[in-house]
Amino acid sequence: MAHSAPLVTTIAGAFAAAWLLGLLARRLGLAPIVGYLLAGVAIGPYTPGFVGDAGLAGQLAEIGVVLLLFGVGIHFHPRDLLAVKGVAVPGALLQSAAATLLGLAVGHAFGWSTGAGLVFGLSLAVASTVVLLRVLEDGGLLDTVPGHVAVGWLIVEDLMTVVVLVLIPVLAGLGAGTSGGWALPLGLALGKLAVLVALVLVAGSRLVPWVLERVARLRSRELFTLTVLALALAVATGAALFFGVSMALGAFLAGMAVGQSPLSHQAAADALPLRDAFAVIFFVSVGMLFDPALLLRAPLLVLAALAVVLVGKPLVAFVVVSVLGYSARTALTAGLALAQIGEFSFILAQLGRAQGLLPAEAPQVLVACALVSIALNPMLMRALDPLEAWLHRHPRLLAVVEARAAARSAAVNEETARRLATTPPRAVVVGYGPVGQVVERLLREGGLSTVVVDLNPDTVRGLGDEGRAALFGDASRPEILEQAGIGAATHLVVTLPHSQNRVPLIMAARERNPGLRILVRARYLAERAELLQAGANAACFEEAEAAVALAGLVLSGLGTDAATLAREAARIRSQLE
Repeated sequence: MAHSAPLVTTIAGAFAAAWLLGLLARRLGLAPIVGYLLAGVAIGPYTPGFVGDAGLAGQLAEIGVVLLLFGVGIHFHPRDLLAVKGVAVPGALLQSAAATLLGLAVGHAFGWSTGAGLVFGLSLAVASTVVLLRVLEDGGLLDTVPGHVAVGWLIVEDLMTVVVLVLIPVLAGLGAGTSGGWALPLGLALGKLAVLVALVLVAGSRLVPWVLERVARLRSRELFTLTVLALALAVATGAALFFGVSMALGAFLAGMAVGQSPLSHQAAADALPLRDAFAVIFFVSVGMLFDPALLLRAPLLVLAALAVVLVGKPLVAFVVVSVLGYSARTALTAGLALAQIGEFSFILAQLGRAQGLLPAEAPQVLVACALVSIALNPMLMRALDPLEAWLHRHPRLLAVVEARAAARSAAVNEETARRLATTPPRAVVVGYGPVGQVVERLLREGGLSTVVVDLNPDTVRGLGDEGRAALFGDASRPEILEQAGIGAATHLVVTLPHSQNRVPLIMAARERNPGLRILVRARYLAERAELLQAGANAACFEEAEAAVALAGLVLSGLGTDAATLAREAARIRSQLE
């Protein structure tokens, strides 16, 4: 058997294989993570040719885990979760519980212990942050209500993972019979966690920003970067040594402390390159654990785990989101986007394996599940529109799926309908995100009455509580447009930049009100002909406005006067549009 390579050779082999296979995966339309995992398989001990040192790669991977969780902590903002807390919190809890029970059932079916089944189920329950964000961004869903729900859902899963990292050692102790009960070790673990959180977030929220600000004044980029890395690794190591929790948890809390500093964006930017590099090593090290022969030794185990990830999790998410009162599209988006596993699954599995809870084949099964689910996830997301169209072709089934959404919003819609009967709307605003809020406010300040149409029931209910006219529903459906009073409106403003139903919406509105002025927000200039042909009067293109804004910043920095800035902005718009 070939001897494993030394450190430098292992790093060189890992990066080279990850680069080649990452490029290949991207060319095939897959997530680069698939290539990184396959790179680990290629240089692992179970395949011929070059063999990297799995032990050294694993040690480097620990740094990747620390930097990965540190980055998550920096970017974690409670307000992102609060915006969709009504669906993200119960949804993530219910789906994680269901996936954990399914994983437990799979473990029992193959003779594993209860502790092993629980850790395995928890690992299957967690989706990949990297994959989710990339898939939503590629599909143009990141800034939509379904995208916000999926991201909020994942934030809750990430927080649950942080708690589970504390509980796994407790579970291992109970399984080994080192304690007479679960209450005392659990209480001690949670007590240590509370003290650690208090120290890092309360004391650290003052000390960390102070340190970063003092170092920044020295105007040394190297020292600032070194300070950020030292803080991340010091807190992570201290958490493990003095509080008995994982380094990953300590890194997450350190990131949250840094995130409270005004310099957090620069700290994140400095840590990002190293984080990405070590994250690649992390995925490669996970791939090195995979023995392809497992597919022949335990095909049923792999298929059962895949069934949990690709069937069980999406179905549970779809049902939960529908029951909580969201549209079919939001439910489909959540279900399909979460049908994968990734980095946190491996972190949990590695800790479970280190604590003696998981059998040797469990991490390899997770690698197989990650490879398949991450590869299939973009394809599943591309099926979103056909699935939604299929539901709309079966109105009875659609009514069942959206029954709760209709019930939750019925009272608000009825109140809006009564208000519109006496005061016809002058402007209909579709979408109430940041852009929709600004447009709707300007319309009201301009003396127009407005009605908002949105697919977020919490938003609609909140506007109704304020005495504002708002409807829950898909504005491309004729009955929703009619309830909004489109026939009596003078303006229709579509603020959703990439809605798949935007063209049908414009055509339906134009058919019901030929004199309506329709203004549309769009992302790309290439969409102009289609939107104008559908009946829009004018469109605002993000592509053009970004060029205008950047040109304005450049010219302002050169001291250009306001009149020249205005002329240049008009020239750029005329050239692009």
